[in-house]
Amino acid sequence: MTSSPSDIPPTNGPETGSKTARPGWLKMIPVAVLLAGLAAAYFLGVLDYLSFEALRENRDTLQQAVATSPVLSVLIFMAIYAVAVALSLPVGSLLTITCGFLFGVASGTFYVVIAATIGATALYLAARYAFYDVMHARAGGAIRKMEAGFAENAFSYLMVLRLVPLFPFWLVNLVPALLGVKLRDFVLGTALGIIPGSFVYISIGDGLGAIFDRGETPDLGIIFEPRILTPIIGLAVLALMPVAYKKFRHHLSRKV
Repeated sequence: MTSSPSDIPPTNGPETGSKTARPGWLKMIPVAVLLAGLAAAYFLGVLDYLSFEALRENRDTLQQAVATSPVLSVLIFMAIYAVAVALSLPVGSLLTITCGFLFGVASGTFYVVIAATIGATALYLAARYAFYDVMHARAGGAIRKMEAGFAENAFSYLMVLRLVPLFPFWLVNLVPALLGVKLRDFVLGTALGIIPGSFVYISIGDGLGAIFDRGETPDLGIIFEPRILTPIIGLAVLALMPVAYKKFRHHLSRKV
């Protein structure tokens, strides 16, 4: 199976020796666009419109819009979700719950996984394009060793980072880009790894109407409850089994 160009890590040599090398400032354009979008979102007060209070006040309007134009509503929502993830706005849980409220559990989970993966991939590509060559050229032996170890089991490590809700989503988008993780591993690890957590919040959103009727706000910390976190950690352990198996085989081969 041949690798696509996007799966081939950037060259290690300095760019100044390449006739096709692009100026360094060009590589910063995608990152600059994302930073400008982030600054604009805060300056325009976008986060004020992305809150449970705003959702409570506009719930009937939003549900009517979904009923009237279901396909357009899905596309608009997924676009908002993907942009929010790419800009690293702290509204992922809110948007996921909103998706469950508007589209239900099954469809909502599908929409969130696709939109979140698109947004995460956009940030990953921007960071990799802008910073990978520079970091790799200046990295010491410890960083290169960590990069090699991570890349060898990238899919398993990404699954763990996505499954266990201890690491900021934006950070898990950036680190693989700087460690040279292949695009296909990043996309698959992200799409599969966020399903359990997304399903939890989508399920909360499916019952959000009743929560609002009681005058309450959803508990975002529910994912850390043992009854929910325990099976997720179990999935993370399973994701690490291939890594443990490789290390065990390597250990046996050294003894033979």
